[in-house]
Amino acid sequence: MSCRIGARRPLGVVLSGLLALLGGAPLPAQPPLHTRNVVLIVSDGLRWQEVFTGADETLLNEANGGIWDKEEDLRREFWRADPAERRRALMPFLWNTVAVRGQIFGNQALGSIARVTNGLAFSYPGYNEMLTGHPDPRIDSNEFGPNPNISVLEWLDSLPDLHGKVGVFATWIIFKNILNEPRSHLPLQVGWDSPYQGSLTPRQQLLNRLYQSTTRLDDEDVYDAFLQVPLLDSFDRQQPRVLFVGYGETDNWAHSGRYDLVLHSVHAVDGFVRELWERLQALPAYHDTTTFIITTDHGRGSGPVEWKEHGVEQKGSENIWIAVMGPDTPPLGEHRHGAEVHQAQIAATVAAFLGKDYRHGVPAAAPPINEVLGRSK
Repeated sequence: MSCRIGARRPLGVVLSGLLALLGGAPLPAQPPLHTRNVVLIVSDGLRWQEVFTGADETLLNEANGGIWDKEEDLRREFWRADPAERRRALMPFLWNTVAVRGQIFGNQALGSIARVTNGLAFSYPGYNEMLTGHPDPRIDSNEFGPNPNISVLEWLDSLPDLHGKVGVFATWIIFKNILNEPRSHLPLQVGWDSPYQGSLTPRQQLLNRLYQSTTRLDDEDVYDAFLQVPLLDSFDRQQPRVLFVGYGETDNWAHSGRYDLVLHSVHAVDGFVRELWERLQALPAYHDTTTFIITTDHGRGSGPVEWKEHGVEQKGSENIWIAVMGPDTPPLGEHRHGAEVHQAQIAATVAAFLGKDYRHGVPAAAPPINEVLGRSK
């Protein structure tokens, strides 16, 4: 599938158009924002425990973590006695840059609570809540099919000043349903769809071949590193103002019971986020005008077995984390105590950074997270 952003529907979707008429007006008077672009990044199923305390020592072994013969190497790479040093070893960009320049919610040990409200704590319900601003009890399976709800991405794309300026790159092919591709016509580069079309360079031909010939861990989920290449390449052709990026390996390797590969995937995603940030800051259209929102779709269980799974039967799977960095977000760092934040608030927060009132168009949506917008309430 082409990841082109230019080809659009001629008349739009009637419902999206109505929502645009309802909600296209700017937010009520607020101090002017410097954000012109928003990038929402998700690392699927990445627990708050690894984010805030780094590698879990109880899983750094074969019995609990499925680590066969590299325990010493893994401990050398990711284990530190101090939790603050451990988390920096695992996610250096998040902790040395994002948390210093921005804000991060969800460290339960400090009384900062971030959670899902859909009551299910697995992927499709989580992405629906995150992207539409509200849970939907009808969505109770990853095989639910096309989403009847309008996402903030589709809603923003329906507005005249953002039409054709929304892009989606994700490893999971189910985003075709989550974002209802036939209705939204959003440009998606997802799953194992070949990323390049038309007259191709040898490099592009090679990546297409790798997409087609690589042995797959999961037929629905391409490897994160494969997705990163066309993502970074895409800015040579188009420069969207709203971008969704979804990485999947942090969830896949956990389900496989391979804690060593979970840690390597977390570390890799942190590097991919850094790489994307640096790529955008080097472009005039994004430099000092871009906000990153980084999060996950659900948490996981704890202990020697339940860390592999998530859902209502794995206690704690509702707990997530949210990090934000950009020109309008006060550098408050790691939140302690304070008001609970919810996954459902992300949609309105994305829109608010762009000066749009998503809740005016979608009244069921949760309010934005005001702290990251520099607002007291």
